[in-house]
Amino acid sequence: MLHTTPRLYLSSVSDRLSHQLRFVRELDKLKGVLRRTSLIDRSRRENSAEHSWHLAMMALALGEYAPAGTDVARAIELLLVHDVVEIDADDTFAFDVAGNLDKLERETAAAERIFGLLPDDVAREFRARWDEFEANETKEARFANALDRFQALLLNDAAGDGGTWHAHGVSREAVLRRMAPIETGAPGLWPAALEAIARATEAGHVRDRNSSA
Repeated sequence: MLHTTPRLYLSSVSDRLSHQLRFVRELDKLKGVLRRTSLIDRSRRENSAEHSWHLAMMALALGEYAPAGTDVARAIELLLVHDVVEIDADDTFAFDVAGNLDKLERETAAAERIFGLLPDDVAREFRARWDEFEANETKEARFANALDRFQALLLNDAAGDGGTWHAHGVSREAVLRRMAPIETGAPGLWPAALEAIARATEAGHVRDRNSSA
């Protein structure tokens, strides 16, 4: 019977590489972090590693809709790093008011531990990318954050059942607030976002303020 081990025992591995490989092995855990959003075919929930990959591909495919002067490659780096903290902090549902109260505290602690597995210079670079995404101040961060919002909207809209919006009784106003960063972070995508929200409202998948539901 073949036995495998997740660790490398090579005398030739430098201390630096040892730290880098430890981080890479830790990343495997992100594949097991389930998000609230399901795949379009509703066969299962997506995991955070898939989510990050999907966002990176979206940035490549939709980079032309970013504000002028946006470094799309930099935005992709932010997208690949931004949810690594969910290995410790788990995914916090966007419309979970209580869960979002300590979200930043939990994720900051996770960033300290997980990026701290890397050699100091690389740890600083990765942490800087994570901080940049969270601060949402650069063009790249605003584009990355916009795609993060837009991806969930796409999945909910494409499935035709409202997805997490309908399942959790989310209002149209709450969805608009959540999607607002798209207007400035990826202005070319904003009309598509508004159309999707309008479809969901008309279908009754999100609650309209004039609805009795």
